[in-house]
Amino acid sequence: MKKRLSTIILIAVFLVGLGLMMYPTVSDLINKAHQTVAINNYEKTVAQMTKTDFRQILADARIYNLDITSNEFPRDKKDLEGNSSYHSAMNPSGNGMMGYLKIDAIDLRLPIYHTTDETVLQSGVGHVPTTSLPVGGNGTHAVLSGHRGLPSAKLFTDLDKVQIGDYFFIYILDDILAYKVDQIKTVLPADTQDLQIIKGEDHVTLVTCTPYGINTHRLLIRGTRVPYDSTVEEAETAKVSERKTITVEQIAVYAGAPALTLIFIAALVVRKKQKKKEVSE
Repeated sequence: MKKRLSTIILIAVFLVGLGLMMYPTVSDLINKAHQTVAINNYEKTVAQMTKTDFRQILADARIYNLDITSNEFPRDKKDLEGNSSYHSAMNPSGNGMMGYLKIDAIDLRLPIYHTTDETVLQSGVGHVPTTSLPVGGNGTHAVLSGHRGLPSAKLFTDLDKVQIGDYFFIYILDDILAYKVDQIKTVLPADTQDLQIIKGEDHVTLVTCTPYGINTHRLLIRGTRVPYDSTVEEAETAKVSERKTITVEQIAVYAGAPALTLIFIAALVVRKKQKKKEVSE
């Protein structure tokens, strides 16, 4: 009975260890599947809309952005809490999803949601509500925030691999807005100087915590609007393989899991031999 119990414990320890190793990878795959479903549903909703619908939604968003330009950042978030005009703006699906962000250079595609609430940041990119809505236009500066280093999802983990000259794309309704990265900065959380609207310019800044795992500063990746060119978007995908690195989680899965399996098998073999020896004696 004791031997059987020890075997059960050994198997349980093996399964728990394997589960811990596999958790980040499996969890990220599940998260990506949810993100893909959200994006596909958004595109289906957009496909059923008319040009008149698009014009009305964009007109409302631009009216909202005009009000944003009259205030200096950071604006009082309390003014926007419960503000129905914010939550209804750029919300064609009714679930808070504005559109989605695509950064081909790091193989990233994430839904963009209203607010930076924790529930939002666990599964996608959050729009900072005190900044311009990401619909483009002179005198706008949208700020999109994302988590980095979550064990359950990759999200903005690779954002530090983005370089000056890279492009990112924002899919909004039936349009694709292209932005070329022209500024990368690391600042303290309270430093918002680089998030201000610049008169006559069209910017989007991507924000995440840095350094990885320490999170004392903020990494700001700013893009300036450029004309959309599908050939540029295709060329950006070639950068993925150049910047691909093996993560700690991947090392754990590709090396740790097989090693743990071998140790488990070896332990079972040893136990079997001991059992045979005891029987023969």
